[in-house]
Amino acid sequence: MIKFRRIIEPIEKIEIIARRFSIDELTLLRDKFGGRNWRKVKGQAFVELFTGEIRFAELHWYECHGIGKRKIKIKRLLD
Repeated sequence: MIKFRRIIEPIEKIEIIARRFSIDELTLLRDKFGGRNWRKVKGQAFVELFTGEIRFAELHWYECHGIGKRKIKIKRLLD
């Protein structure tokens, strides 16, 4: 897994991949963060890696109303 320091620009091309019971980590998310209506989402943005490079990447994360984005990770680099 590629680690990154921060997201440079707003995330674009946002799509919902899965909702509620289609999410594998649903019980873990509910136990750790609370919330009920979790979604797995993907999008694209420029990110700064720990090496200092700025790359365009596809990001995946979980989000829930009232809780926000959690467990953001780079799925793949697109450039």
